[in-house]
Amino acid sequence: MEKRVVTEKILKPISGLFMLPVLVIALLLSICLFIYSVAKEFPSALLGVISWVFIISITIAFGGLKIVRPIEARIFTLFGSYHGTIKTAGYYFVNPFCSSFSPTYNVAMAEARKEATAAARQGGTAIPATQVTKTVSLKMQTFGNQRQKVNDILGNPIIIGAVVIWHVEDPTKAVFAVENYYEYLGIQTDSTIRNVARLYPYDVFAEDEGDEAVREKTLRGSSLEIADTMQSDLQSRIDFTGLVIDDVRITHLAYAEEIAAAMLQRQQAVAIIAARQKIVDGAVGMVKMAIEKLGDEEIVLLDEERKAAMVSNLLVVLCGNRDAQPIINSGSIY
Repeated sequence: MEKRVVTEKILKPISGLFMLPVLVIALLLSICLFIYSVAKEFPSALLGVISWVFIISITIAFGGLKIVRPIEARIFTLFGSYHGTIKTAGYYFVNPFCSSFSPTYNVAMAEARKEATAAARQGGTAIPATQVTKTVSLKMQTFGNQRQKVNDILGNPIIIGAVVIWHVEDPTKAVFAVENYYEYLGIQTDSTIRNVARLYPYDVFAEDEGDEAVREKTLRGSSLEIADTMQSDLQSRIDFTGLVIDDVRITHLAYAEEIAAAMLQRQQAVAIIAARQKIVDGAVGMVKMAIEKLGDEEIVLLDEERKAAMVSNLLVVLCGNRDAQPIINSGSIY
């Protein structure tokens, strides 16, 4: 797919603080010339026309005074062609026929006109739109991805959401490479998160370890590494637009509602089995140590049958869920 990219051209316009008093003085002189043409009989008509030409021209020239705020940029077009970009904050004078171009401003104005038309048809009053300037912000911005349902590599439906931190590095590319870079970033973010989440399992259970589809990384256990993968993949998708992805982090991760209860039971069963294995391993070690100590120190001499009974009793006590009830034997154990 061919990507049309406009090469950035940095403008170095005249300072607006210098041109403002010049235009004011020129306007006052033009007004004085008009007054003088009215007072004189000859050549009043010629001077009057000249003074009006000056007044109109200077009035139009006032439209060339532009303000660029810190960490913002202005993209200028002249009669439909790209004219240049100003990135440095300040007060400038540019060609008065130049117009600032910003897709976000155009979208905001289109939505405001649509709301005003709908309100007029219903006989109400339109709510004023939020103030949107024609500049392109170069500040750090965040984009919150909506939660979406995705199947992981094992086919389990999960709900995942992420936040993207980004900024505009090249405003010229951002404005001219795509129709609306905000909307384009949102679509590419949804696609990237969905595609990357499909490559990993939500979690790995003991019975899944032999599955060839299961990778070492999981969405739950390796969220930082997978978020870095999402960041690099998303950056490669929007690199030609002049946007830079600073960070991607997963903000929500859970099983879908239809399998959440079943997966919770599965996780609990795996945890219970692991705990039981730990308890049995510890109990066997304790029983072995007790029998060895009794035999080494010759405290009690037990035959094989008594050892088996002692092992059985100790394992019941150590592996049981309830506290043992001691029974005192006042007679012989035989």
